Amino acid sequence: MIERRLDITGLGRRGEGLANNEGETIFVPGALPGETIVADVEGGRANLLRIETASSERVQPFCPYFGVCGGCQLQHWDEQFYARWKCRLVETAFRHCGIETRVGPLIDAHGAGRRRVTLHIRRTDGVAKAGFMQARSHALLDIDRCPVLVPAFTNATAIARALGEKLGDSDLARTATNGGIDAAAKAERRVAERQMPKLASLAAELDLARLTINGEIVVTRRPTSVRMGRAHVILPPNSFLQATEAGEARLAGCVTAAMGKAKSVADLFCGLGPFTLRLAETTRVSAFDNDKAAIAALSQAARATPGLKPIEAAVRDLFRAPLMPNELKPFDAIIVDPPRTGAEAQARQIAKSQIKTVVAVSCDPATLARDAEILVDGGYHIDSVTPIDQFKWTSHVETVAVFRKT
Repeated sequence: MIERRLDITGLGRRGEGLANNEGETIFVPGALPGETIVADVEGGRANLLRIETASSERVQPFCPYFGVCGGCQLQHWDEQFYARWKCRLVETAFRHCGIETRVGPLIDAHGAGRRRVTLHIRRTDGVAKAGFMQARSHALLDIDRCPVLVPAFTNATAIARALGEKLGDSDLARTATNGGIDAAAKAERRVAERQMPKLASLAAELDLARLTINGEIVVTRRPTSVRMGRAHVILPPNSFLQATEAGEARLAGCVTAAMGKAKSVADLFCGLGPFTLRLAETTRVSAFDNDKAAIAALSQAARATPGLKPIEAAVRDLFRAPLMPNELKPFDAIIVDPPRTGAEAQARQIAKSQIKTVVAVSCDPATLARDAEILVDGGYHIDSVTPIDQFKWTSHVETVAVFRKT
């Protein structure tokens, strides 16, 4: 590495400071625009050594692990400037696809904190340690607690270490539910059947609602349910859930507001039904997803909730078998909430349809902009673009885009 003095001119899409070094763009984690810093440079990356001139936008991070932990990237930046930058991430992604559109102000959806987290557990010298991977490293950072998680996770690492003593190296996904903590471990070694009773006893000592290991439920002590509108959904093991309760509510609020007087809605990539179950309080909904367990949980919740409009939930791989224009005819509006890869195949079919309203929910501005370009080319105009921040202090941003066809 070569030590260089660098002027930081901007911020990259992953939250790294940008500098120019002899014509080459250098990415400097931890640096902010307007700063002059000294860093070790190797290739296009650098390690920040010291700050010679600090930005007036720099603030004190609230987490003692910030800068070492690989989780948050931007606790050191004033919230006002941070929010503007997140909006620009969405604007830039659309502009790269030839779309100029106004992006609304960032909505803070951190709420009480993140209700799901995966902790890494590694045994070192016979002692189980738990935490997150260090920034730009595969080395484990052993931590006491993470301040961006919900209060129910205050003792998250202590529980992880206790399980690690029995399971060895593993990854532990935890979700805060109405019934308590749902813990699902992916252990590197196979767990013998004779160990299950001891693990079930340990789950009771740790007061876990449910413990799953390598896809097998060890014990369920209380229902692992979450509320979606008036409905209560029992989570299948390892199921996807929005990171924060406030984030889900904000996303659902944007979706519901965009529906207008729609009487029949298709919810594509519906998952457990956070939009379906809320919309069904007033509207008939057809829901589609390739996750069989999620569709089963959604269907069960719909049956158990009185007063909902009809819900039809079906297993369908919308990547390989998107709904075709003739299948879309019965609907007044469509919700599309795909994984990070986006919904290109489905967007092409929607673009050929005459559906009046399309609401796209996305966790990746680049794939959202790509799909938006397809819809715009098919005759849709963008009504609104709303960024929602449930992964606060990181470079991730959720977006709800509303499209209309007249």
